[in-house]
Amino acid sequence: MTVLRVGQLPEAALAAAAEFHAHVLPLINPLPKREDIVLVFSPAGHSHRAWRLAVVQSLAREFAPLRVNAMVSDSEPAIAAALAYLESAEGVTGQLLQLDDTGAREVLTSAP
Repeated sequence: MTVLRVGQLPEAALAAAAEFHAHVLPLINPLPKREDIVLVFSPAGHSHRAWRLAVVQSLAREFAPLRVNAMVSDSEPAIAAALAYLESAEGVTGQLLQLDDTGAREVLTSAP
């Protein structure tokens, strides 16, 4: 699984989407289509959800049958738990996972 941490983008959603498409997307498209991709976005306001979801869904269609998902978090334990979940969730693709480990309980899985 390739994990691409997007990093900080502008605060305004339109500017952030433009910067993503100009600077990050060119790094994704030439990736060899051999393994699943997970984008990790930094937290931002709710106005960023639509463009981020559209990006991950479009990439999932383009990279099929490989999986492309994204998550939003700055918590390393939450990111690690979500990555572990995605490793075992073979049918999950095109999803934008908003992670929040504040007050959350232990992640339960059926894996041994």
